[in-house]
Amino acid sequence: MRDSEPMTKFGFERISEELNHLKTVERPEIAKEIERAADLGDLKENAEYHAAKEKQLHNDNRIDELSALIGKAQIVDPSTLEHSRISFGSTVVLEDLNSEEEVTYTIVGGFESNPSIGLISFNSPLAKQLLGKQEGDEFKAKLPGGEREYEVLEVKYQEIVFETHS
Repeated sequence: MRDSEPMTKFGFERISEELNHLKTVERPEIAKEIERAADLGDLKENAEYHAAKEKQLHNDNRIDELSALIGKAQIVDPSTLEHSRISFGSTVVLEDLNSEEEVTYTIVGGFESNPSIGLISFNSPLAKQLLGKQEGDEFKAKLPGGEREYEVLEVKYQEIVFETHS
């Protein structure tokens, strides 16, 4: 399964729920909007009709995108993986060797990532360079904002919190 997309069960369920909502709620509502707009007459000059058709196109594109993602989903339970080296689901504490600032990241699936709460995609430039590293490793990370030097202070598994409640 070369073109697989690793994700947690949480991420898979979230994608499945969104896909179901788009198909069973959004799609019928948009069809009604198109029908109502078409009843207004002249379709060439009908802004409501064109807006509804545009909305339908976006909805169908999102359905296609999520369906493809589900088709290549590989559900991974990070709690069953070894975390002596950084892997999917690992929580990593890094020290930026220039600023001495500590940062903590957890490596998750692309759809699950939320950098503002420390969840980074396994496909992100930093995560790709972290995979396989272990505590004590120092490395230079080539990132979009420039090169940074880090030390891996800690690698562990902890339950992943995907959403923060304010």
